[in-house]
Amino acid sequence: MNWNTLSEKQPYVTRLLTNSMDKHRLAHAYLFKGNKGTGKKQIALHLTKGYFCKVRESSEPCGECPDCKRIDSGNHPDVHLIEPDGQSIKIEQIRKLQKEFSYLGLESKAKAYILEHADRMTNQAANSLLKFLEEPGQKTIALLLTENPQQLLDTIISRCQVLTFAPQSQGQLIDTLIKDEHPEHLVRIASALTNDQKEAVELLQDEWFVQARKNVLNLMEELVKRPQRALLVLQDYWYPHFKEKQQIEVGLDLLLIWYKDVFLTQLDEKQSIVFKDQEKLLSDQALKSSQNRVRDQMVLLLEAKRRLQANMNLQLLIEQLVLKLQEG
Repeated sequence: MNWNTLSEKQPYVTRLLTNSMDKHRLAHAYLFKGNKGTGKKQIALHLTKGYFCKVRESSEPCGECPDCKRIDSGNHPDVHLIEPDGQSIKIEQIRKLQKEFSYLGLESKAKAYILEHADRMTNQAANSLLKFLEEPGQKTIALLLTENPQQLLDTIISRCQVLTFAPQSQGQLIDTLIKDEHPEHLVRIASALTNDQKEAVELLQDEWFVQARKNVLNLMEELVKRPQRALLVLQDYWYPHFKEKQQIEVGLDLLLIWYKDVFLTQLDEKQSIVFKDQEKLLSDQALKSSQNRVRDQMVLLLEAKRRLQANMNLQLLIEQLVLKLQEG
């Protein structure tokens, strides 16, 4: 990993940070805000390596010196990573950090801390950190990472240089996952469900997800070719596999992606479809239905997702949905 590879995801952020390092103008505190999977922690760690590396060239850490290797292994004595203890970051964790920073650096005068999920601090912890940010040490750098900056105190945000991490595009995620030799037909589905690379990889490695896609395709084939058998498919394939609310929501999302693909096929925008290996079945359905009907079916799926959150019989919800999808 180096700044060039990191810039593929976050060109603006990496350019700003490397320029600041080259000019020796790093801020004492940064707030990295952005969705999961946008590289906040990777960039925070790489910046920290550059901050401590004594033999770096320009802004690029060497990766081989003791400082770089200790940061990579997570045991550098002057680099502290703070994560939520349970559901939150507690005041005891911030006090311990402050105590550590009251000592001189063991390797140099520099110290750094990375606060993951900074928005999860308790009120006491946030107020304690605020005082810490107001009186930074001479060679101290703070990196706060968050997906929910609106949960942070305005006074904390005002004391940080805020960098917004752009969400990873679906195309970038697809390219990355295919390069890692994941099957393309599964990659396209996973990347339609999440733009978080870690979550996408977890889906791709989950046999339940692979089978979920097959079951959705079984249902769609029956709805297109033999609609009178659709309820039998629910009994044989859907109900045994999609049991919990979260699983059913994934199933509904997959169905929604399918109907979007049908609509794109009708618009002759096949380059944008997700189920690329199912073009024949998509074309069959697109020819048998109007654009208005497909739009109505997508509305039905969105309504089913909404009703899923209510306290109702889950099998009844899916059965009613399939019957409505059959109509027309």
